[in-house]
Amino acid sequence: MPKIATHTLGCKLNFAETSAIVRQFVAAGYEVVDFHAVADVYVVNTCTVTATAEKKCRGAIRQAVARNPRAIVAVVGCFAQNEAAQIAAIPGVSLILGNHDKHRLLQHVQALGADACAAALHTDMPQPTAFDLSYSLGDRTRTFFKIQDGCDYFCTYCAIPKARGRSRSATIAETMAVAREIAAGGAKEVVLTGVNTGTFGQQHGEQFIDLLRQLDDLPGIERYRISSIEPNLLTDETVDFVAGSKHFAHHFHIPLQAGSDKVLKSMHRRYTTQFYADKLAYIKKAIPDCCLAADLMVGFRGEDDEAFAESLAFIESLPISYLHVFPYSERPNTMALKMDGFVPVEERVRRSEVMHAMSERKKKQFYTAMAGTRRQVLWEGDKKQGNMLGFTGNYLRVQRPFDEARINQMEEVILSETFRDDIFDILL
Repeated sequence: MPKIATHTLGCKLNFAETSAIVRQFVAAGYEVVDFHAVADVYVVNTCTVTATAEKKCRGAIRQAVARNPRAIVAVVGCFAQNEAAQIAAIPGVSLILGNHDKHRLLQHVQALGADACAAALHTDMPQPTAFDLSYSLGDRTRTFFKIQDGCDYFCTYCAIPKARGRSRSATIAETMAVAREIAAGGAKEVVLTGVNTGTFGQQHGEQFIDLLRQLDDLPGIERYRISSIEPNLLTDETVDFVAGSKHFAHHFHIPLQAGSDKVLKSMHRRYTTQFYADKLAYIKKAIPDCCLAADLMVGFRGEDDEAFAESLAFIESLPISYLHVFPYSERPNTMALKMDGFVPVEERVRRSEVMHAMSERKKKQFYTAMAGTRRQVLWEGDKKQGNMLGFTGNYLRVQRPFDEARINQMEEVILSETFRDDIFDILL
């Protein structure tokens, strides 16, 4: 059997798409092996959100070429979409496909046959317009379900709209057909993923909330998470629905990006700090135990010392449970490159460290507030130092002595009064 190995960088969306690609190869008779093994085809599904992500992509490509110089090395995804010529300059790359063509990778590989060309082949990189419903496999407990792709927002720092095209999705009926397929596969938790998830269904005259209602009634899935949703698209109606739903986790990931109105405006974000604060206050009133996560960018053009201080104070005032912090990274063909107010890289790193420390304090406060409460935990399969890990609906990490019979099972537990390394023991 020919062998295929994959390496996925970036967002949950990429993991869902890699799984969909792999299933096509398996159906065609390929055996899946680890990326560190010798394979006939290597697939690197790439990310372009930061310069660091692109560096990791180039490293993975070179590793694949080194493992088997005769293999077909295929590079797909966002970095491939935006920077095909840069990838083509890496010796040993056989095929480059952007987001428009990556789901036809099998056909392209079959066309190459066993002859992996020394010079990189890449198709034209048209703006992605197709939409393929995808979901991840390989984790018995959790599935990433791609329900939406693309973005119409064009924030000034972001290259993703160019890489993934305009916002699009399938219909609710089409999405539910795949959701039933996922439910039949046995995973108990589904993470709804997309580039701008809250815009689901807009081109079909449908609404995100209507999809959530139908998913909540689908037998077989114990828990859903909404991976990320813009604050202006997270309606009070959606919050109220999650508060009273049967299966939706009390967990929202709501991008913030900056805690200064001046910086938010220059980013072309579609809300103010007051709007964001009001949204979180509404959520906490409706769902007091809700875990609230936020993305935060530091060192954006024009974020002077005063703006950073405003951001720090604003985030301190919020009921945030934890932050995803990353320093601003210059992206080609973005409007931000024309802006004044350059922040030195070393200052971006310093600010990132300050915000990471803030995140750790916020997480400790959240965990402390949840100590001693009764929670539903979904247990996972990995065995670590004699224990198994699981997550509550509001994203607390929990451990108990390993018991194979509990893998992929929900269990109601009482959390201990203390936690270590952001992990709760349970009271047995």
